[in-house]
Amino acid sequence: MDITIHACFLPHDDPDASLAFYRDALRFEVRNDVGQGTMRWITVGPKDQPGTSIVLHPPTADPGITDDERRTIAEMMAKGTYARIILATKDLDGVFARLQADDAEVAQEPTDQPYGIRDCAFRDPAGNLIRIQELR
Repeated sequence: MDITIHACFLPHDDPDASLAFYRDALRFEVRNDVGQGTMRWITVGPKDQPGTSIVLHPPTADPGITDDERRTIAEMMAKGTYARIILATKDLDGVFARLQADDAEVAQEPTDQPYGIRDCAFRDPAGNLIRIQELR
């Protein structure tokens, strides 16, 4: 069986700020940008991985979500507890320095974790936790 990860979804509450973070700071390519205003679905991904994408989406656009759920999602996004993703790089210090220079919100500087990895963490403009592990 051959199964790959094609896309994952991360919420945004400001599509332009999210686009700038993923395109400019992380240097992902923009693969699709549909909708308008805050109702935009933006697909980004690493240039050398055309089969793997992140879809930045308005989290409360689903018509099946109740008003209470919309409030809960907004509260969790504001606290930075709604969504996260783990990325990986061979140059953790270089990526950290570049993101820090782009004024990304640092959640954790590069650290040797007790469970055997070295990583750092940032928050994107929507509050999503972006952990970046060092490939060894």
